[in-house]
Amino acid sequence: MVSITKMLIAYDKRQIVSVLEAYAKNEGFSVTKAYDGMSALAAFEADIFDIILLDVMMPGMDGFSLCRKIREKSQVPIIMVTARGEDFERIMGLDIGADDYIVKPFSPGEVMARVRAVLRRLDPHMTNENDAPVKTMTYDNLTLNPDSYQTSISEQEIILTKKEFEILWTLLTNSPKVFTRDNLLNSLWGFDYEGDSRTVDSHIKRLRAKLDQVSHPNWEIKTIWGVGYKFEEKTDDN
Repeated sequence: MVSITKMLIAYDKRQIVSVLEAYAKNEGFSVTKAYDGMSALAAFEADIFDIILLDVMMPGMDGFSLCRKIREKSQVPIIMVTARGEDFERIMGLDIGADDYIVKPFSPGEVMARVRAVLRRLDPHMTNENDAPVKTMTYDNLTLNPDSYQTSISEQEIILTKKEFEILWTLLTNSPKVFTRDNLLNSLWGFDYEGDSRTVDSHIKRLRAKLDQVSHPNWEIKTIWGVGYKFEEKTDDN
């Protein structure tokens, strides 16, 4: 768990804020929520935050204006979120002081990965709860590196796409939780994704084929028929 914990989420969609809040709390953050620009400014002025997620299109005060006001008083890390993908808006956000910029549709997992990346960049000494640098996740002969998206089994590198890595990371770090196809679709592709759950099945199939290139007799991505998938330790009963 990282040592930096206070996050302000400024976003006008309550459902998305709730999901982002759940993901952030799961990673040890204390979350303050605001649903418009003026409330976000008031929250910023009332407390000290370690990172801010800031939607561009908010009522009351847009994200660009709020970012400028924050930068007059603080260098707190800011990640801006917007539906607009034009280069000039992205450049504008970075020019006025944002540290990163995410374009919708996004997944909560992607947002938290960006949060971790920004905090690592600004504080290279971030540690987990054992005071060790957050570098890799290891299970049996499987090793995942979230910084580089590298995967290896028995020290043999497995080349995964970003989305395949995210699926594996999500299943492994939440084992033995079972994820429905819709869980994975919403978490990793985002609420605005227009595809269907067959996308998840296709990615799982390709992911399994790549993982099976190297023997891993003690674990598997298991299908729970009629429900979804989970990462599981193999037993004689499997």
